[in-house]
Amino acid sequence: MSQRTERRGIHVDQSDLLCKKGCGYYGNAAWQGLCSKCWREEYQRVRQKQIQDDWALAEKLQREEEAAYASSHGAQTQSHSHSTAPQPHPGHASLGPFSKFEEKKTNEKTRKVTTVKKFFSPSSRTAPKKETQEGKTPSPSISRHASFETDQVSKDFVDFLKNLQKPGREIHKQCRAFIVNMSSKKDLSADELSECVQDFYQNMADRLMSHFKGSSESVEQVMDQVEKYIMTRLYKSVFCPETTDDEKKDLATQKRIRALHWVTIQMLCVSFDEEIPEVSENVVKAITDVIEMDSKRVPRDKLGCITRCSKHIFSAIRITKNEPASADDFLPALIYIVLKANPPRLQSNIQYITRFCNPSRLMTGEDGYYFTNLCCAAAFIEKLDAQSLNLSPEEFERYMSGQASPRFNSSEVDWAQSGPAPAATNPVLAQLNHNLELLSGLSSRQESLMEAAQSLQTDLLSWPEGVKREVNDILEKYPLEILPREVSAIDANNMDNDNLPPPLTPQVFAG
Repeated sequence: MSQRTERRGIHVDQSDLLCKKGCGYYGNAAWQGLCSKCWREEYQRVRQKQIQDDWALAEKLQREEEAAYASSHGAQTQSHSHSTAPQPHPGHASLGPFSKFEEKKTNEKTRKVTTVKKFFSPSSRTAPKKETQEGKTPSPSISRHASFETDQVSKDFVDFLKNLQKPGREIHKQCRAFIVNMSSKKDLSADELSECVQDFYQNMADRLMSHFKGSSESVEQVMDQVEKYIMTRLYKSVFCPETTDDEKKDLATQKRIRALHWVTIQMLCVSFDEEIPEVSENVVKAITDVIEMDSKRVPRDKLGCITRCSKHIFSAIRITKNEPASADDFLPALIYIVLKANPPRLQSNIQYITRFCNPSRLMTGEDGYYFTNLCCAAAFIEKLDAQSLNLSPEEFERYMSGQASPRFNSSEVDWAQSGPAPAATNPVLAQLNHNLELLSGLSSRQESLMEAAQSLQTDLLSWPEGVKREVNDILEKYPLEILPREVSAIDANNMDNDNLPPPLTPQVFAG
């Protein structure tokens, strides 16, 4: 067995990805290893128990308060029996706050128990006039100017529902009512917002299933459009809400990934050979897709980015190994891609998908499988230590603190000798070094060119002076002598001049 195979330390059994209750669906770390269906059942059971406990506590406090009031009132009556106008006992004042406490508990229970099922009840069609007037007044988040994307999604949703005719109008009405209702529930926690959305999905899917007479494919198509329309409109109010610590987790994850920039392919035992152009291209595409996830608004679109990223990873492994990739090869490669990409708001995006995605997509299919692996990768990065990378604690601490780098470590050289010697531990850094070398060469050439240009400028400035100097030297050596000329008059009697032309003779013109 090769040393590379012996060093493999990342392995997740496929059974670990499934729901802990054994229902066969994919689980999620955010749901304590349960699928969305089992988690909702468990959450509702715990919530109902909490409500019952709160009511039991309220009843107990009420009985104690009544007993204390009765005892105090009896003693007060005996001590002041001679008074015809008894004064109000302080116990009455204590009943006021307790009544408020009881009213608050009642409202809390009503708010928790009531879900969006009321949208589908017949009574919702004949709502009181006051509620109708409130419903007509849109919230600031609804009435503000929508972006181009929101307008386009709304237009596409209406066009899609036109094919359904009457059911389409009812679906659009229910979706709009749900959005208006959700916009007024800014005080709810993220889990409560999630349950409202999931209840709406469930009730809508049940109604569609009865309408389409069990055609799951048609139901999925409509539910995809419903999710796209609703979550595009609610995105700003439910993504990374202020009531959660999602932003804090995002910053911690980004800081953690930056600290692990030194992790190499060999440490994770990734089956990549980035010297192959096709493999390098797939790696770049995978990094781009997982980064692009943050720019999407709809949970299904975010899942699409994860799925495309995963498929590029499988393609890179297949090209490298010349055989189909296995699940054991996929997870280390996905961890490597996440480390190199450092996706923005990774935890917020995972939580957003978990809370508001159509649950059927997360429980089954390739989307659910790839998303579950991404959750595992994020959890692995948070807990990554020296043992996970087959390093000693001392080496791990030196790398984390920046005191050493695996690229210049002697143990890394020995490791490289046992397997294919990589040209560089990080292809991105190798490309960066190559670009720096090119820039250095260009800088040297530019300096030489500037020196030549300066020399040419000096020569051009000195050339006129040199020409002037040479002309002066020639004039001094060969002075120009101008001899005087003797001018003779034409009418003078110069008998010696025989070169004069003959006199002009008149000629007669015969006309």
